[in-house]
Amino acid sequence: MQKFFVFSAIILGTIITSVLIINLVIDFETKAFIFSDIKDLPEAEAVIIPGAAIFSNGDLSAILKDRVDIAILLYKDKKVSKILVSGDNSSVGHNEVNPVRNYLLKNDIPEGDIFLDHAGFDTYSTMYRARDIFGVTSVIIATQAFHLPRAVFIAKELGIEAYGIKADISQPLFYNYIREIFAKEKAVFDLALHLKPKFLGEKIPIMGDN
Repeated sequence: MQKFFVFSAIILGTIITSVLIINLVIDFETKAFIFSDIKDLPEAEAVIIPGAAIFSNGDLSAILKDRVDIAILLYKDKKVSKILVSGDNSSVGHNEVNPVRNYLLKNDIPEGDIFLDHAGFDTYSTMYRARDIFGVTSVIIATQAFHLPRAVFIAKELGIEAYGIKADISQPLFYNYIREIFAKEKAVFDLALHLKPKFLGEKIPIMGDN
C-alpha cells in the first residue's frame, strides 16, 4: 500500500507540474500579443469572434455580446476589414452563428464583410478553419482575457499572425477560469497531434465578398 501511495503521489505531482508548466508557457508566449486598448493593436485582415452561448430567444449571452461589440469597434476603427463569426451550429436547434450575424447587421456592418463559420466547435477548430477554409493570414481575436492566451497561442502555432483584444465588459464566471486551465492542455495535444477539425470543406477566401 505504501508503494501504491508513493507511486500515486508521483503521478499526481507529475500531472500537476505539467499542467502548471503548460499554462505558464502559453501565458508567457502570448502576453506581448494581447491588448486592452484597441488603439494599440496593429491592423489585420479580420477579427474572429469565437462562439459562446445563445439564449433560446436568439439573444446573445453577455460573454458573446461583449465579443461582438469589441469586434464592431475594431471594424469601425478600420483595424480590420472583415469579421469572421465562428461557433457551434451542429444542429438546427443550436446555432451560435446566425444570431451574431443579425446583431452585426443591426449595427450597420455590411453583409459582404461578414463571414460565418458554422463548424467552429471549439477554439482549435475555429483557428484551423480560419486558416484552411477562409485563408486568414492575420487576425485579431475578440474574446475574454481568460480565453485569449489559448486562442492566440493556437492561432500562432497554426501559422497565423494573431493578436488578441480583451472583451471583458461583463464579468465571466469563475468556472471559465478553471475550465481554461485544462483547456490549454487539450490545445497542446491537438497541436502536437496535428488533429484536423471534424469538418473542413470548400475554401471561402476572407478577403473576398461572401
